[in-house]
Amino acid sequence: MDRIGVLFVCLGNICRSPLAEGIFRDKVKQAGLEDKFKIDSCGTSAFHIGEQPDPRSRANARDNGIYLDHQARQFVSADFSDFDYILPMDASNHRNVMKLEPENPTGKVILMRTFDSEGTGEDVPDPYYGGERGFQNVFDILDRSTEELLHTIRAERGI
Repeated sequence: MDRIGVLFVCLGNICRSPLAEGIFRDKVKQAGLEDKFKIDSCGTSAFHIGEQPDPRSRANARDNGIYLDHQARQFVSADFSDFDYILPMDASNHRNVMKLEPENPTGKVILMRTFDSEGTGEDVPDPYYGGERGFQNVFDILDRSTEELLHTIRAERGI
């Protein structure tokens, strides 16, 4: 069985998407399913290519028991064939992703908060210009959303 590709997408790939990646990786590891998944994150902009996640995201993740180790990269059209689930954090990044959609994509694009029972369909707010509280709010949103995402994928794939 091919590994299930899950890609989290935000603007710069330094706050929301690497945090979602780290949280989801941890949930997959706790479920003993690491060999079944390929997990990554990226940004729709080129602002931070090669950078580590924002120090505030790393600190927030550490405070919540998650370790982030990721180098920012930009979303490319090949991601549509490399990943089964492409999860933009907000409507703006969803539009940016869809601009690169090839004719017959294999990956499906789903807004991240489609999986959040407390804000279904809303944007994951960008904590970049906010304080510590904003980062914790994003962590809580992503924790709920990735939990339901994993449950959904397991149900769809029978794992």
